[in-house]
Amino acid sequence: MDQLEQWRAKLQEAAAETYPENKLVFGEGETKPRLMMIGEAPGGDEERLGRPFVGKAGKNLSSFLETVGLQREEIYITNVVKLRPTKINPKSGRTVNRPPSASEVEFFLPYLKEEIKLIAPEWIVTLGNVPLRAVTGEKQAVIGDYHGKASPLENGATLFALYHPAAIIYNPDLSAIYQQDLQALRTALGQ
Repeated sequence: MDQLEQWRAKLQEAAAETYPENKLVFGEGETKPRLMMIGEAPGGDEERLGRPFVGKAGKNLSSFLETVGLQREEIYITNVVKLRPTKINPKSGRTVNRPPSASEVEFFLPYLKEEIKLIAPEWIVTLGNVPLRAVTGEKQAVIGDYHGKASPLENGATLFALYHPAAIIYNPDLSAIYQQDLQALRTALGQ
């Protein structure tokens, strides 16, 4: 069993005690990539398929990777929280996504840090505030202050923060900024 498999087994065991009703969605992709992407948490499609970024945000991610000159198989992609945070919509009575709670982030954060060490990427691209805060350790960090710029991390990797791909779905005005940030990432990567 390799180190990543051991890490997954350890996380699965710990999560089974704390979150027995939830299905975990682990990261996937190239295990020694140049670039690692970190999102917030899986949604319904991700939970159902057991893969990160396969729903609507995943479609945006695919076009974003194309813009940057990368393919999904070349990167490693994961989330801070490895389970789908949900709530019941009071109007429809349906289960819907919600942002991860502080306790969920706190539970999964040590595992994310270990995952980053195992993957050891040159570049870490965070998608939204939750992963930005998790990677920098700055609880008040906001994507508006970090997006579109490369900055060094203590572990030797370079951070490049982006808005979450789903942000464009809910706020089309971000499209132009997102495209500029993607071009800046492409240039920074030398693609």
